[in-house]
Amino acid sequence: MKKVNKNYIPIFFASALMPFVASSGVFAQPYGTGAYDANVPYGNQTSITISAGNVSIAATASNTGQLSTASGNVVVTSTDVVGYKLYISAIGSTSLTASGATIPASGNVTAAALSTNTWGYNTDASTNFIGLTTTNTLLKSFTGPTTTGDTTAVTYGVKLDFSKQAGSYSTTVLYTAAPQTT
Repeated sequence: MKKVNKNYIPIFFASALMPFVASSGVFAQPYGTGAYDANVPYGNQTSITISAGNVSIAATASNTGQLSTASGNVVVTSTDVVGYKLYISAIGSTSLTASGATIPASGNVTAAALSTNTWGYNTDASTNFIGLTTTNTLLKSFTGPTTTGDTTAVTYGVKLDFSKQAGSYSTTVLYTAAPQTT
């Protein structure tokens, strides 16, 4: 019989990326208000790309609930002179799942401490987290072009006690970068 160590639960966040090239739906500014030939030669399209990796947490449980965290970077590169907005959401379910067991996303709508047996995210590397939803939530608004890439660090946290079954829990997180036109 194999003995399971309930002090360690691997948590895995898979990143789904939405690369975006702005072509249709992006309109020129009225005459005299734009930045002529800035970063994008006259007549060319504005571009935006996004990249992120997977994040794994080596979660440790305790009698009263222990917080475990890990961070990953989302990098947006854009020639858009106005800027971009970065959003986060869950695909399908907001719960971490493993063989039928779940760890729900926190109910926090603003950054706060996690309740035991919940998980969340933040962008300030603190111990306060927001619960992920299935609708887009603004992570960052950036003004101006970022031709060398703008990095946003996203920290994930999970607080567990011994009541959660051991296993490899996972979920998929969607990051979306949208160019700004005004």
